[in-house]
Amino acid sequence: MAVKPSVLAEFSLQALRANKLRSFLTMLGIIIGVSSVILMMAIGQGAQSQIMARINSLGSNVVMVLPGASGQFGRGSQGAVQTLTTGDAQAVAQLPFVANVAPTVQKGTMVTHGNLNWTTSITGTTAAIQNISSLTLAEGSFFTDGDNTSANAVAVLGDTTYQNLYPAGTDPLGTQIMIQNVPFTVTGLLKANGASGMGQNQDDVIYVPLKTAQIRLTGTTNVSRIEVQATQGNEVAAVVDEVTTLLHRLHNLAPGAANDFNVMNLSQMLSTAQNVSQLMTLFLAGVAGISLLVGGIGIMNIMLVAVTERTREIGIRMSLGATQRDVLNQFLTEALLLSLAGSFIGVVLGGVGAVLFSTLAKMSAPVSLWSILASVAFAGLTGIFFGYYPAKRASSLNPAEALSYE
Repeated sequence: MAVKPSVLAEFSLQALRANKLRSFLTMLGIIIGVSSVILMMAIGQGAQSQIMARINSLGSNVVMVLPGASGQFGRGSQGAVQTLTTGDAQAVAQLPFVANVAPTVQKGTMVTHGNLNWTTSITGTTAAIQNISSLTLAEGSFFTDGDNTSANAVAVLGDTTYQNLYPAGTDPLGTQIMIQNVPFTVTGLLKANGASGMGQNQDDVIYVPLKTAQIRLTGTTNVSRIEVQATQGNEVAAVVDEVTTLLHRLHNLAPGAANDFNVMNLSQMLSTAQNVSQLMTLFLAGVAGISLLVGGIGIMNIMLVAVTERTREIGIRMSLGATQRDVLNQFLTEALLLSLAGSFIGVVLGGVGAVLFSTLAKMSAPVSLWSILASVAFAGLTGIFFGYYPAKRASSLNPAEALSYE
């Protein structure tokens, strides 16, 4: 007569309680594996949602022109080849269906104010970027086209940059900051937007006039990208075609020759971002999943030791009527309980880790029900898979030899 599942579970729990420290150490691999999977998938999903939110904030009528030919995942090799100029942007602005154009240069550098300093991203652009990127001022004003024409040294601060350069409660308007030993007067402060994809903080920025950045900071007439806003969303395809044709001609490229620039609309950017983010999430989850396999090997090793230690016990149970199937099920139950207990602890630690990451990185890291169920299920299957051989070995013992084992 087969032993009831409840009895098997009771026997298994008693066996695990008899060696509490060893049981915990056996679960440790599963705990680390499950918590890592939960945390990595939460970070990956958070990064993906932030990327999507940032791209969507540009609006459905935004086109991005990047320097360099189309690369992997359809991205331009931005920064590798400087092929765009302010003249290109001025020509694009004359095209039909184009509402705003913002040529942009970027440079990371240290900024100082008083005795405080902060390394941030300097974005040189035009006043049109405020409409294209939906930038909202908390106070002050954005720089004007006149500031750009005159190359005035004025700046608009992102919220993170402001917090790291000024004591709390300080009004930055009218004060000066030093960028590469050049004094800039602060004219505006932007409202906080939050992190954007893998912890990149879009508030950690300073906007300055494009011409000012080119003359005083970068020393080049090239631009890093050109952001183009179509008058309506249904005109984006036409804008892409017009911009491509125009720049191909302006760059003196032969008919049929590959473009030395890349024009991307929002749907392409969304597709690219989703592909990269999903691949990164799967990669991180796969790396974390290796810990589960290591934990499974640990379960198998400990269970093999347990079979040897409990050989006489197994013989006694068989002599009292326990079948090979009963012994097999008991050891499998012990392996499964170790895996499930470890996975439950791992879920809790992974959730806590996600909350801490969200707090410290200021970036959303949501723990999905799917990641929890998948981790627990995989951990359970790992316990059964690696616990089967020791269980089979235990059930195959000869009762007479087991009873005489010392």
